[in-house]
Amino acid sequence: MMCGRERHDLADFACRSVNSRGRKHFEDFRDDRPAFERDRDRIIHSAAFRRLEYKTQVFLNHEGDYYRTRLTHSLEVAQIGRAIARRLRLNEELTEALALSHDLGHTPFGHTGEDVLDRLMAGYGGFDHNFQSFRVVDELEERYPDFNGLNLTWEVREGILKHSTPYDGNPLVISEFMPGVVPSIEGQIINYADEVAYNNHDIDDGLKSGYISLDMLEKVELWRHASENVRSRYPTIDAKRLVLQTISTLIGYLIGDICETTLSNLEKHGIRTLDDLRRINCQVVHFSESVTSRNIELKKFLFNNLYRHYKVDKMRVKAELFISRLFETYVRYPNLLPSKYQARFEQVGMHRVVCDYIAGMTDRFAMDEYRRLFEPYERV
Repeated sequence: MMCGRERHDLADFACRSVNSRGRKHFEDFRDDRPAFERDRDRIIHSAAFRRLEYKTQVFLNHEGDYYRTRLTHSLEVAQIGRAIARRLRLNEELTEALALSHDLGHTPFGHTGEDVLDRLMAGYGGFDHNFQSFRVVDELEERYPDFNGLNLTWEVREGILKHSTPYDGNPLVISEFMPGVVPSIEGQIINYADEVAYNNHDIDDGLKSGYISLDMLEKVELWRHASENVRSRYPTIDAKRLVLQTISTLIGYLIGDICETTLSNLEKHGIRTLDDLRRINCQVVHFSESVTSRNIELKKFLFNNLYRHYKVDKMRVKAELFISRLFETYVRYPNLLPSKYQARFEQVGMHRVVCDYIAGMTDRFAMDEYRRLFEPYERV
């Protein structure tokens, strides 16, 4: 596989395009882009990636233009992931491809949508957004004349499947990807880049919404430490800039902790190459013990004060209603689905097709479809 313009200063434990295990389908490429760079570009140009613009992170898209969506969240994960990869001399293009694809399978209405679909699909294989992301890039995207999916490299497909743990995904599928064995270090980065991104942008969105306040945050050690650092450098800083600079400081601090801990783990376990990592089979990317405990405190704060805020819960109840009624109606009247979806009933089963159709919806489309189906005077 051609390596093109891949960096020559990668660490020995980094993934290299030239050593990729390849793609499911042969292709005759028109240029010499490195394999992981090509994967990243295919993800960015996919329909599923564009739809992330109108999928919920915490706040629905129509609640304001300021709030993060799955798209802006994915971009922030990619930025944080690349920062970590560059410091560790890892493959930035592979890291970016994994970051940009990690939420492609997310439903409308955030984790509420995922929970509802998983419940409705009990007995039909359930629903998991990590595995759905894999299915999006492997079969659901329709872009190329000779195959379904994006025909990504083995390394990107493995990283998507193992986003949270080495055991994610359907057993029949993951058997191709060294089940029970940790992914590449680039793959391990994504889970923590994801966490750093959503913790910090949810703080920002929570403050903007008024659901949490600076006084409340000052009781959280990680935030207090970072804000004191900013105040010591800028004693007269105003509240708005204090928030933004504190978030920036906190992200930088967490990135530094991840990099230091990872390098320490590599040294401790004697991991010099990617083969060493697979053989020793241990998670080397994580926070230090002290930061882990303080990060748990921050996550508990956000869960109790933002994710379970009564206004967020009201939207969660609406989301459950939207998705449940859409699912039940499509199952009862499958002819309501577009023809190309109906054509897949025999291949994967009607319930899975209904699930795929709903999972691919944006928040806005799901709400519009709900109105079209259930509002008597709404045009269809």
